[in-house]
Formats: sequence, C-alpha cells, structure tokens
Amino acid sequence: MDSSHVSALQLKHAGLERQIHEELSRPMPDLTVIQSLKKRKLRLKEEIVRC
Repeated sequence: MDSSHVSALQLKHAGLERQIHEELSRPMPDLTVIQSLKKRKLRLKEEIVRC
C-alpha cells in the first residue's frame, strides 16, 4: 500500500478521535454516537496496521 493511502487513513483516524473527544465533552454525550465512532476508528486502525 502506498504511503499516501496510509496518510489518508491516519487523517480519518485522527478526525474520528477528535469527533469522539468533542462528543465526550458535551454536557449530555450520546453514547451510541461515541460507540459508532469508536468502531469506525478501530476498523481504520486495523486497516492501517494491515498496510
């Protein structure tokens, strides 16, 4: 896999991390949204590791 693809995946991963942090900092965080974001983040991490 080329490094630009890995870089794109890492950017998406960082974006999801930011979204999770933003949701957690809200007064009433939506746990289903957080769970969904964490699953997407994990899938991206697994794909990055495979590359």
